[in-house]
Amino acid sequence: MRDARLLKPIVAAAALAPLAYLALGAWRGSLGANPIEAVTRSTGVWTLRLLILTLAVTPLRRLTGWNDVIRLRRMLGLFAFFYGSLHLLTYVWLDQFFDWQAMAKDVVKRPFITAGFSAFVLLVPLAATSTAGMIRRLGGRAWRRLHRLAYVAAALGVVHYWWLVKLDTRPPLRYGVLLAALLLVRLLVSAWEQASKAGRSRSDRA
Repeated sequence: MRDARLLKPIVAAAALAPLAYLALGAWRGSLGANPIEAVTRSTGVWTLRLLILTLAVTPLRRLTGWNDVIRLRRMLGLFAFFYGSLHLLTYVWLDQFFDWQAMAKDVVKRPFITAGFSAFVLLVPLAATSTAGMIRRLGGRAWRRLHRLAYVAAALGVVHYWWLVKLDTRPPLRYGVLLAALLLVRLLVSAWEQASKAGRSRSDRA
C-alpha cells in the first residue's frame, strides 16, 4: 500500500493504540505496582519512537522514491508532540502535583530531567510551525532549518532515556543507533544529491 492517504488512518490508529492500552490498563488496574511510573515510561518511549519515525520519513522518500510518504511526516511529528505532552503532564500532575518550585529544582539539579525538558521545549516550535500556513510564512528554507531541531530533540530524548535507566542502557542505545543511522543516511543522500547537481552543472557548461 503506497498511497499515504490510505495509510493515514491506519497510522493514526496505530499511534493511538499505546494510549488506548494505557487507558485500559488504568481501568483494569493492571499497570503494575507503580502505575504512574508505567505511564511516564510508556509515554516517554513512544515520544521517542514517533520522533524517530518522523525523522525516517525523508530518508525513506529519498531512498525509495515514494514521495507520498511525506504526507505522513506531519502527523507522526504531531503524535510525537502529543505523547511528549502527555509525558510532561504525567510528571507535572501525577508525579509532582503541580509543585512548580520542586520541578524547577529538578530541571536544574537532575540532568536527565534537564535533557528531557529541553527536548520538549524544542518540540514546541516544531509543532507550532507544522501547518501549511506556517511553512508559507516562514519560507521553505527557513522552515527546513528550524525543523532540523527535531534531530537535536531526538538526541536529547535519547540522552534523557539513557540517564534515566542508569543500569540497562540497551534500549536507549538502540534508539541512539537508529538516530545516528538516520542522520548518516540523510548526510550521505544530501552529499550525493549535491555531487549530482555539480556534475550536471559542469556538463551543461561543457
